[in-house]
Parts: sequence; structure tokens; C-alpha cells
Amino acid sequence: MEVTESGVLLLPFTASSVGVARRHLASDLIEAGMCGSAVTDAALVISELLSNALQHGTPMPGLGIRVVWDTDGDGVRVSVSDGGGLTQPEVAEPTPTTTGGRGLRIVARLSRRWGTYSDDDGTTVWAEVQASPLTVIPVPAVAVEGGLTDRVPAWPASSGSELSACTQRSSLASERAAR
Repeated sequence: MEVTESGVLLLPFTASSVGVARRHLASDLIEAGMCGSAVTDAALVISELLSNALQHGTPMPGLGIRVVWDTDGDGVRVSVSDGGGLTQPEVAEPTPTTTGGRGLRIVARLSRRWGTYSDDDGTTVWAEVQASPLTVIPVPAVAVEGGLTDRVPAWPASSGSELSACTQRSSLASERAAR
């Protein structure tokens, strides 16, 4: 299967597009060998950006909504473009009883950086998520023979003496560990 390093989706301006985009993005990042925690972070970021666009924006003329992602050696940049709205995206200050307004705060926490820009076509919100490739780690033969590796899932399928592992935690996991 061909590994996609970038993707563009033109989707209908409807809530079901969130899951479609999330599945395509996750599939491409997994095929590109990205670490599981980075895939999860990027999938959550794209979900939040799309949900915000659907709630606060309007469809792009003739297109609905556009989702784009590009990977490089150490991350993935995701962006969502809509036809614009009455307000510009900004991090809200919700109260404890407010049911919404946390999406961009989540995006800001999970990404290295994020931003917005507007032009004649509408509004685009983008975010860059740190990502590490899976790393193959040699395992001593005694661990393989002794069954110690049976409890550790390998990705992709290992040859028996190598395991694949992430070299970094997700942004939130790293932050929690530091507390």
C-alpha cells in the first residue's frame, strides 16, 4: 500500500465529515509510520478544527469544507478551510458550567503551534502536531524465547527479534508526567 505524506479532502458541510476526515488522516499517518500517540493527537486536533468550522463557519462555495494534512520528518500540519463566519477563531475562556468553548484550547495544548488566516475564499485554521516515527528496537533473543515479548504489541508485525515502539509520548502525556 502506498504511504501518503499529504492528503486533501473536500467534504460536505455536515457532522459526518468529521469522522470521515479523522479516519483518512489516521490511516495515512499510520501508513506513514507515525507513532500511535501522534496519530491520536492529530486525529483529535482535526476533529476539533472540523467541529469548530461546522459550528461557527459557513460552507465554501461549491466545496463544503476542505481538510488538508502534510507530514514532514517531525510532525504533521493539519488545516481546515471553510467559507468564513461572523467571528474569527480564538481560544475561549469557558466557565466550569459552559458546555462548549474548549475546542481551540485542546488544539493549542496538543499542537506545537496553531493559527488562522482569512482570504477571499474563507477562513483556514491550521495546527502543527509533533510526531515521531515508529522506531525498531532490537530485543535480545532470550526475551523472545522466554515469551517476554508476547505481552508487548509490535507494529508493524515484527520478525520475532525486533519490536517497534514510539520514541515519544503525546503532548499531554509528556505534560502530565512532568507534574
